Amino acid sequence: MNRLCHARHRIRAAKLPAWATRCGRAARRYGTKLANGTLRFLRFSLAQIRGGRGLIKRGGVYYVPLWLPIALALLLASSVFWADIAGAAYHGAKSAIHLLRGRGDAELAPFFAPAVQHWSRKIGEWSALHEVDPNLLATVMQIESCGHPTVISNAGAQGLFQVMPFHFAEGENMLDPDTNARRGSAFLKQCHQAAGGVIGLTLACYNGGGSVLSQPRENWSRETQRYYRWGVGIYSDAIAGRAASETFDQWLAAGGRRLCNSAASELGL
Repeated sequence: MNRLCHARHRIRAAKLPAWATRCGRAARRYGTKLANGTLRFLRFSLAQIRGGRGLIKRGGVYYVPLWLPIALALLLASSVFWADIAGAAYHGAKSAIHLLRGRGDAELAPFFAPAVQHWSRKIGEWSALHEVDPNLLATVMQIESCGHPTVISNAGAQGLFQVMPFHFAEGENMLDPDTNARRGSAFLKQCHQAAGGVIGLTLACYNGGGSVLSQPRENWSRETQRYYRWGVGIYSDAIAGRAASETFDQWLAAGGRRLCNSAASELGL
């Protein structure tokens, strides 16, 4: 009986092709090496868990202690970590923009009045510091004061950007150019956000307050409607780099020239 079983086994083995036999042997060798390697790795990992603190070199390969990848995974999963990274990147980029753009004058369109061009360096600094388009700041300054730093309107609006007193903190010098620009830029950004980034609505909000955004344009005051038309036209010509602006000329003819003459006299231009 035993002889018969051995004979059948030999017959089956003889029927296997040579490549199958070689593949079987290779698979057994690979399985053995894999099992041995896994055991060695587990023993090595246990040693690291027990007290490994630094790198270990085995067979020309450096291994790190297991606590290190675990600590990194926990750190990367922390929202506080990412918030710190994002904050650092934001402030770094903001500082870089301020340094790069604040070095020289803002590249304003040439048709802006000489009294506004006088503030081009400061407009470049304010633009970078407060993250507002320099041509938008120049447009607002042009219409509001034409660069006159101490002008005060009948309604009590103050300075270069004609900022209302309630936008300032107690004790602030409302006519100080930097303070006036900071408060004016903050309100301009607030309007820009409320207007969904639409420049015309942003300018209308700056002139007439946030309530105009919920009203049809025909219900705006005549002043706000004119401000909208002048602001959109001047700003559009400015960002297009035009040497002249028909809207700017219309604004001058409507009373802006008198304001600009006063500003030029104040600045000694």
